[in-house]
Amino acid sequence: MYAVVATGGKQYKVEQGQILEVERVGDVGSNVELRPVLLVDGSTVVSSPGDLAGAKVSATVLEELRGPKINAFTYKNASNQRRRWGHRQTLARIEITGISKG
Repeated sequence: MYAVVATGGKQYKVEQGQILEVERVGDVGSNVELRPVLLVDGSTVVSSPGDLAGAKVSATVLEELRGPKINAFTYKNASNQRRRWGHRQTLARIEITGISKG
């Protein structure tokens, strides 16, 4: 059985026991519920919102970490305008502990 879950504006295909990195969802050691978009169990596919209302994907937050540094630079030639900036996304490493149809 596997599911497709939506978190942080992205979708991930997950199975029980899988470890993946998503945008920060909670504190370390906490249990979180992820919203399933699709659920596949053998030849049965559940995708309608009514059927997915009872479905749950639970996960445990293992650790928090930072993503890669993104550097950017903007420049306008005639006005001598420059701006340098950077960003590092805060991520969470989670382990999928259970998938239930409900």
